[in-house]
Amino acid sequence: MKRTMPLLGLVLACTLALSACGGIGGTDGTTTATSVAQIPQLKADQQVSIVFESYNYGLAGPWTDTFNALIAEFSKQHPNIKVTAQKPQGNSPNPATDTISSIQNQMAAGTPPDVAQLGFSDLDFTIHQLGAKPLDELVGKQEVQAEFDGPQHAYAPRARTLDDWGGHTYGVPFVFSTPVLYFNASLFQQAGLDPAKPPTTWQQVADASRAIVDKTGKGGVYIDCLTKTAKDWCFQSMVRSNGGRVISENRKTLTYADAPAVQVTQFGQQLVTSGEMPKLDQKQGYESFARGDIGMILETSAVQGVFEKGAKGKWDLRDTQMPSFDGKPTVPTNSGAGLHILSNDPAKQRAGWELIKFLTSPQAFTTIAKGIGYLPLRTGLLEDPSGLQTWAQQNPLVTPNVAQLDRMEPWVSMPGTNYLQVRDAMMDAVESVVFQGKDAQSTLTAARDAGAKLLPAS
Repeated sequence: MKRTMPLLGLVLACTLALSACGGIGGTDGTTTATSVAQIPQLKADQQVSIVFESYNYGLAGPWTDTFNALIAEFSKQHPNIKVTAQKPQGNSPNPATDTISSIQNQMAAGTPPDVAQLGFSDLDFTIHQLGAKPLDELVGKQEVQAEFDGPQHAYAPRARTLDDWGGHTYGVPFVFSTPVLYFNASLFQQAGLDPAKPPTTWQQVADASRAIVDKTGKGGVYIDCLTKTAKDWCFQSMVRSNGGRVISENRKTLTYADAPAVQVTQFGQQLVTSGEMPKLDQKQGYESFARGDIGMILETSAVQGVFEKGAKGKWDLRDTQMPSFDGKPTVPTNSGAGLHILSNDPAKQRAGWELIKFLTSPQAFTTIAKGIGYLPLRTGLLEDPSGLQTWAQQNPLVTPNVAQLDRMEPWVSMPGTNYLQVRDAMMDAVESVVFQGKDAQSTLTAARDAGAKLLPAS
């Protein structure tokens, strides 16, 4: 008998539509920017030193190597700007987790970084607590618009507003992915599956996982979205895919104990209980897939380089778009971060803007796509013979990400100063349901009720 997913079969959806809010967080349309004076251009002989904090420096291999190369190139092009690049202070396995506390500690010491790569889920806090500067006032709306429109290839329309809030642009979206289903075509063949017809629904993922486990002894699937370390970008994607949200559109009510979210966690729990999804943390999960020990993984393209290195000469790595819940379309959410200016010094602000423009240039996106696998937000590069056309033809792994970009929904940031506690408590609950077998409804309800007390007063 064909196994079906509990509570999901007829009611689950995989819809991820672009949110109506003007950015990741705000919906009220109010202006939160403090009026700032437009900064002057640097003089040709004006020497400026800035600090750039990026969580990519906390990740060994292609991440650090790629960014070292970018900063070195920027220094050649801007000999009057010295950039000190650093990783966030902290010891979390995912250095992005340390970013906010790292900057807060530096602010308390009076030495915050001048430019910071900050996650989209931190946008509310980045603006209201860290004091990110409104770029459209700092350098002017025309210059910001010119950055998105050029110099050679424009930003993808849905990527432009990810760091907008209340009518202002507080950052330039930098790197992100949508959820991609990577799969081991070699294991598919060993399990009697056709790798030319990868799963398009979660039911098909479950069925393929069962075949892989039974016929190869390997793990069937790993869904990183259901771990705390992955934050909540991909979990939001799965919940929206089932017709729900983790927080109401007016940002006043937590909704992740509603049926759509509960059903998603129950699906993950069943995969673990049946032995189709191994009990692994995030790092173990993607490293296990890279070794060829798991058939499928839903993951960000940020670790694509790890997968390619692990598969090279050993097994056939392929990918496809995020699966849907029976009969319903997918509209993926985004992971990733934008680049923000935190400095109060006009010269450092201008130098920081020059760094941001370089890091989001066609040249930089070409380097990042080739080195790490992140989606180039100037998507025209993929059709440019002098850009990424040849690379894209030789690397079809980028195709699902590009295809999903047109129906992408922003990763929604939680409101208030306690947003990290709210988000992490939600993901703690999700992880405990999926990997520890706790009751989904009561566990998520308890977390929701506790989190509701931490939301800002209406």
